[in-house]
Amino acid sequence: MKISFHGAARTVTGSFFVVETDTVRFGVDCGLFQGKSSVKERNYQPFRVEPSDLDFLVLTHAHIDHSGLIPKLFVQGFKGPIYCTFATADLAAILLPDSAYIQEMEVERKNRKLTRAGKPLLTPIYTIEDAHRCLELFQPYGYDEIFKPAPDVEIRLRDAGHILGSSIVEAWVTENGQKTKLVFSGDLGNIRQRIIKDPTRIESAEYIILESTYGDRLHQANTTRMDRLLEAIEYTRRKGGNLIIPAFAVERTQDLIYDLNLLNKQGKLPKDQKVYIDSPLAIAATEVFKRSAEFYDNETRQLLMEGADPFRLPNLEYSRTREDSVALNESAGGNIIISASGMCDAGRIKHHLKHNLWRPDSTILFVGYQAIGTLGRRLLDGEKLVRIHGEQVAVKADIVKIDGYSAHADQAVIMAWLKRFTVRPKMIFLVHGEEQAQFTLAQLIADELGVPVSIPDWLDEFDLSSPQEEQSVIQPCEFNPEVFSKKRELEAEEAYLQFRLDMNRHFQSSLEAGQYDELIRSLNAARKVILG
Repeated sequence: MKISFHGAARTVTGSFFVVETDTVRFGVDCGLFQGKSSVKERNYQPFRVEPSDLDFLVLTHAHIDHSGLIPKLFVQGFKGPIYCTFATADLAAILLPDSAYIQEMEVERKNRKLTRAGKPLLTPIYTIEDAHRCLELFQPYGYDEIFKPAPDVEIRLRDAGHILGSSIVEAWVTENGQKTKLVFSGDLGNIRQRIIKDPTRIESAEYIILESTYGDRLHQANTTRMDRLLEAIEYTRRKGGNLIIPAFAVERTQDLIYDLNLLNKQGKLPKDQKVYIDSPLAIAATEVFKRSAEFYDNETRQLLMEGADPFRLPNLEYSRTREDSVALNESAGGNIIISASGMCDAGRIKHHLKHNLWRPDSTILFVGYQAIGTLGRRLLDGEKLVRIHGEQVAVKADIVKIDGYSAHADQAVIMAWLKRFTVRPKMIFLVHGEEQAQFTLAQLIADELGVPVSIPDWLDEFDLSSPQEEQSVIQPCEFNPEVFSKKRELEAEEAYLQFRLDMNRHFQSSLEAGQYDELIRSLNAARKVILG
């Protein structure tokens, strides 16, 4: 049995893995590459596996970096079934045509310039029609069902806790009478997320194909993220500008609506605060969320039982048409505008950035991962001049980031999930991460679990039927003071934010109780301890 890595290898996007035996060949995910130009170029290259040779495909979840090349796979000959959860099938039905639409519009815009320059025209990777046709191949299953897509393969989808319908894939593959279990983590979710459940515990596997997006860092707490969101809202209102939030249409947008709803219920959101969801895709995804209550966690179910709608908010408006979107950029300010795409590489968010980045009174708030090479990453890295739709735009708005909204497991959650395995794996393959995060996580796994770790490169192939050669295992990197320092910096920031939150609660409760003398004494004591 062999496994090959056709994407998400030493990069965060383009997830695509192929498992092959003497009798079957199947894929897990088939995602779009995003980020640097050198990485995105792979979207236009031929697949390194013949699509028609794949017997079936298993899709972990609907995010485009995991599903976005399925229409291309279909166009080039794949006609087998695509297995996923019901919610993933529903979300893919809106995400894939939207991805095709964005490609068609981008190519049309670029071709106008190429025509004027007398250069050869471009063609989209696939069309809207291709995206709709490939949806006929989807065959959804419920969580925890074991099914046999081929005589020698059994599959079970478990809740990954990442986005609605996301799954961990358990695959039992039999070759020459020997059964081997592989576990594909997909995008492993963060714990205690809004709306959805925590990742399912898995107890055994010979081989784990494990995501590592946040393998070198820790997230802020959910309670902290709401405080920081409120701070960004109040700060931007004082300046008089717009709060622009680039957000993935699936899960992140719904998380934001949920938190804004809670802030409103607590009386903390200004009554006249306008909130706009400017993404047709996010609007459609929210409708999928509303009819998928079986995937909700207990907290969200309790809200529904109490008659509350976590996706309804006073002064929340949906910008469905292009005209609605354009009108937002003609307003004076004071609005919260949530728009896609989350990494700012496509969609309506680029127009909002073009109209707000140059304004010192505006704030751009990032709430999700930004891959290397994306516009979002460049803004976070401090670029002061960016090109949007062919025009240079100065960056004068405040650029702010909240880590607590990440739907990915951080280093601590990944390690806790691995420690639940009762049977020691033969090998862990780290995928879906930047190299520094992967090397840091590999070293931690080796130190704490003693499990061999490999960090495959693009198109690497491993024979799982024979013992792994020593050189095929990527040894954990040497201690890197810069990485250690960055981790401690994040821990320090988390401690500061938690301290500030605790102090604010203490201050408010003491004021309400009229305990002024005790409040003054405790504040002075804390100040003395901190400042010496």
